[in-house]
Amino acid sequence: MRTLNCLLLAGLLGVGATMAHAEDPVTAEPDVTIRQEGDRTVQEYRVNGFLYAIKVIPKNGKPYFLVRSDGSDGNFIRSDDPDMLIPAWEIFSW
Repeated sequence: MRTLNCLLLAGLLGVGATMAHAEDPVTAEPDVTIRQEGDRTVQEYRVNGFLYAIKVIPKNGKPYFLVRSDGSDGNFIRSDDPDMLIPAWEIFSW
């Protein structure tokens, strides 16, 4: 009976240690990278390494956001120009 209790305790400790390493914390706050490109400031917004928005602050003019036009590749469009949101659905493929 004592051997069974020791094995059960060792198993529980092993599972607990494995579960502690398996869970990666997911942050709700974006990672913001700020860099200077010529006469403008660029801020990149990422969540878990996924770039989803770029804020461009020109030296002269209004700041604007670039957002992904679709979720797959790096095509960015200005968010203040909603007429440019063109669906890019694939209907047929050979």
